[in-house]
Amino acid sequence: MMRSFKELRRFNLDSLQTLKAILTLLRDPSQTESVYDVEDGLCNTEAMKAATEKMMSIPEIAQLVRDRYIVPTPDLAKLLLCPDGSLGKAYANYITGFGFDPDFYRKMEIKDDMTYLLFRLRQTHDIWHVVAGFSVDVAGEIGIKAFELAQTHRPLSGILIAGAFLQTLLKSPRDLEILLSQISRGYQLGLRAKPFLAQRWEEHWEKPLAQWREELGVTV
Repeated sequence: MMRSFKELRRFNLDSLQTLKAILTLLRDPSQTESVYDVEDGLCNTEAMKAATEKMMSIPEIAQLVRDRYIVPTPDLAKLLLCPDGSLGKAYANYITGFGFDPDFYRKMEIKDDMTYLLFRLRQTHDIWHVVAGFSVDVAGEIGIKAFELAQTHRPLSGILIAGAFLQTLLKSPRDLEILLSQISRGYQLGLRAKPFLAQRWEEHWEKPLAQWREELGVTV
């Protein structure tokens, strides 16, 4: 079906904005806002539509989407009181230990299934880090993106992996082996593990992290 002039104009604007954001990321991967700019520009692409279909094909995720499962930002003070070894305690230690903000992610209006999925992916990013056991350095961040790519086909993940590969190859080639190892581990683990996006983590903070990993098929 041919696009209307209005659709083509919107597509071209989104493509230009996305390209600009990608170039910014290539120059400086620490530009978090550019990450969200890239994803916002990808929302109307076939890649994002295909990723949405991939995620919605999993019944547990589809149910989460239908429920529009949304929870408040975790109370770190309460989570620090969770039992040792629990997901809640591990998550709270992770966030406070690195000085992170659990509410860091760019908010978006939930208008449909796709925007809900993106919201939920952003909201639970650090929980995925903790459960999958990836560090917060560049290799660890890209490792979790490879995991995410395997599980969701989210196009942003592929772009960030490609960008990190180019950055490492050109600027710090001695680190390439470490990066590729984390990409490989993340992707293979993502293929084997049960869908993280289907989990209602916040209802089971007190469950042992080791039990979460066993149930989801995660080896660290």
